[in-house]
Amino acid sequence: MNTAFVLLAGLMLLAALACVLLPLLRHDRGGAQARQLQRRRALDEALAAGVINAEEHAAKRAALDAETTSADAAPPRTRGAFVSALLTLLLLPAGAIALYLSLGNVHAMDPVRMAAAAAAEGQAGPDMQAAVEGLLTKLKASPDDVEGWMLLGRSYKAMERFADARDALKNAYDRAPDNADVQVDYAEALALAGENRRIQGQARELLERALKSTPDHQRALWLLGIAEYQQQNYAAAVDFWERLRTLLPPQAEARASLENQIADARQRGGLVAGAGTTPATGAAQTGAETAAAGAAPAAKEKPASQDASAPAGSEAADAIRIAVEVSLDPKLREQAPAGASLFVFARAASGPPMPLAVQRLSVSDLPAKVVLTEEMGMLPNMKLSQFPQVVVGARISASGNPRAQSGDLQTLSAPVDVKTRAPVRLVIDQVVP
Repeated sequence: MNTAFVLLAGLMLLAALACVLLPLLRHDRGGAQARQLQRRRALDEALAAGVINAEEHAAKRAALDAETTSADAAPPRTRGAFVSALLTLLLLPAGAIALYLSLGNVHAMDPVRMAAAAAAEGQAGPDMQAAVEGLLTKLKASPDDVEGWMLLGRSYKAMERFADARDALKNAYDRAPDNADVQVDYAEALALAGENRRIQGQARELLERALKSTPDHQRALWLLGIAEYQQQNYAAAVDFWERLRTLLPPQAEARASLENQIADARQRGGLVAGAGTTPATGAAQTGAETAAAGAAPAAKEKPASQDASAPAGSEAADAIRIAVEVSLDPKLREQAPAGASLFVFARAASGPPMPLAVQRLSVSDLPAKVVLTEEMGMLPNMKLSQFPQVVVGARISASGNPRAQSGDLQTLSAPVDVKTRAPVRLVIDQVVP
């Protein structure tokens, strides 16, 4: 819990107690004095009116003065006031703490966790590097914080530091090897950090273990579908994704993307709609017969020279053409090594951190004009047409690694409509910390 928040809450609680307890515990001397003055004035008025004589007035005045002196010396405290003060002292703090634990969030004012969680949602701000460093400091002091390692791994994934994400999530996995969420996050990081970014080997095993313990784990189903898709086992991919579809509410934002992916896998595998593992047998079936059967169109046979993984006649692929004009800020020209690689890419404005399309050039090509299309995706199941908005970026990498490294030069656009026809103009003017 944030130390500053605890101190502030404690001070506010003490102030509230003071406002309630002081009136209960202290003797109201101001009120008593006012009453004494009123009684003296009444005695004087009675003497002046002849109601009492001078001797009686003097006796009553002496008794009143003695009472006032006694009250000032030892202020009376009733038992009821003491009991009320004690109950307030016990119940007010206990009630406030219980109410906060029930309705509040103990981490809500922790800036490191807030920033790390924002990064995991793809909303990393300019101070993300400082937030990650702060989280690392906390984890050094509390290395068994599984949630902290998970947040760190997700932050690194949002920053496209996939090797660091893998290492952070390995720490989480070492401490919670049977946690399905940890298994799935670690499996994804292993795949992203790999050379070919394929879900296989240990990553595949982790996903299968997660699904065995948690059969309705949505991300495990999604990633296992990707693994089968990568192996061109389209029927198995459809099976996983249809299981996932049954778990999504009708209004889910991801549902449309999932439906498109299922349709694409069916087309590639020649599968009859509604029967995930049943191949389409009527290759010569007419379009009218297909529609009557409620089936997706069967994939047409292609010549052996054609790429079997590219969709035929895709209207979406023809529609998405993002023109990009890239230049380098003159102030950074000396920091761009000769022969360095230039990556121009587009990724979802809100979604997975991996690029949806990427083209590799050389820094010597600057200024450059690039057109990003569906065919330039790094993963066959992640396409530009599945996302309404994208962020377009350009990065100069001295190492030739497409993942961001410290010292790389880069720039990112604001979110743009994926179907924009206006050129996206980028000026590389930032240094990756």
